[in-house]
Amino acid sequence: MDSSTNSQTGSIRPILVLGGCALVAAIVYVGLVPQALLAGDASRALLFLVLGWVPYTIVFYALGRFVSSPEQLPNMRAADFGLAAFLVSLLLSLGLDAWGFSPEQVPAAHVVQAVGIFVGLALFGWGLGRRSHAVVTASSDAASSDRDR
Repeated sequence: MDSSTNSQTGSIRPILVLGGCALVAAIVYVGLVPQALLAGDASRALLFLVLGWVPYTIVFYALGRFVSSPEQLPNMRAADFGLAAFLVSLLLSLGLDAWGFSPEQVPAAHVVQAVGIFVGLALFGWGLGRRSHAVVTASSDAASSDRDR
């Protein structure tokens, strides 16, 4: 395989990942979760909601790979902050549930935690995607400079 094929495949792959995961996340959050809730199956809706976190995070990973252009190897603060926001929000929501404020009884009490979970996942995916884009760019630059010698 020559380098033109690699660069062409490399630019198409993040777009395919981004589009596919955005489609899956949309199907989960617009189709499956509401359908399960309307059918009265809250446990299945919760399962779909949690499974939807994976493509949602991968969408922001692909955005980080595709859109960002870091000059040097970026730090992992965005991913660290995202993971911390996700975990703290999840623990706060579970704590409210343990104290008797379940999402079914008091949904307004869990809105801030839900937003924190999704913001945390977005930051986590973006930070990882940005970092991996910088690593791949640095390694390809190093490989091309080694070939030129």
